[in-house]
Amino acid sequence: MAIHPSAIVDPKASIASDVEIGAYSIIGPDVSIDSGTWVGPHVVIEGHTSIGKNNRIFQFTSLGAIPQDKKYAGEPTRLEIGDNNTIREFCTFNIGTAQDVGVTRLGNNNWIMAYVHLGHDCQVGSNTIFANNATLAGHVHIGDWVILGGFTSVHQFTIIGDHAMTAFASAVAQDVPPYVMAHGNRAVPSGINAEGLKRRGFTPEQIRNIRNVYKSLYRQGLSYDEAKQGILAEAQKGQPELEPFVRFFNSSERGIIR
Repeated sequence: MAIHPSAIVDPKASIASDVEIGAYSIIGPDVSIDSGTWVGPHVVIEGHTSIGKNNRIFQFTSLGAIPQDKKYAGEPTRLEIGDNNTIREFCTFNIGTAQDVGVTRLGNNNWIMAYVHLGHDCQVGSNTIFANNATLAGHVHIGDWVILGGFTSVHQFTIIGDHAMTAFASAVAQDVPPYVMAHGNRAVPSGINAEGLKRRGFTPEQIRNIRNVYKSLYRQGLSYDEAKQGILAEAQKGQPELEPFVRFFNSSERGIIR
């Protein structure tokens, strides 16, 4: 291990042999860090926190601190971070609470820019991009391939579906369906993320099917339940690009942005 002499690493911590830890960083006793991960200077990692392989964690980041929740009473809840994530300066990720699943999760291959906050019990998928100062309140669920614009704020218990995207300074107070672009305070829908889907290899036919779902939700005057039932019926026809809508409808409870 390449641990700077000024770093404080608890002897009970589980640190892979090739992990690098920078100057003045502090690693607590219940932390595990897997191989290939680089921890910069002045980073604090505490609590029951597990970090996977090949992550880059930049200076002044705080991982695994107790929740910003008055109900928290010292329960041994956790923070889990996957592989190949970049976590830039001044990010804060809190552990979970006993009132939810008890764990805050970040998946794999995420690009997390400076000053991002993940509140307690957030569940973040893989291949996301969170621009500077994106902030998640507690219990937020973010799907795969989501992009959050800078200064996006997300209300507690909100769901943002796979491949969705928010514009700069969006305030998201209700659920955002998969593939949908959102903007404003309060956030409203503004089409689908067609350009992003093209870059990810979606075919013209798949994008057309997704666009038809958007029209069903927002352009055809249907009630939410009517649109939902029609979309679920279409998903049964073997269109894999509609599967994220099935998962979304099964978990969405706050209503969708309008």
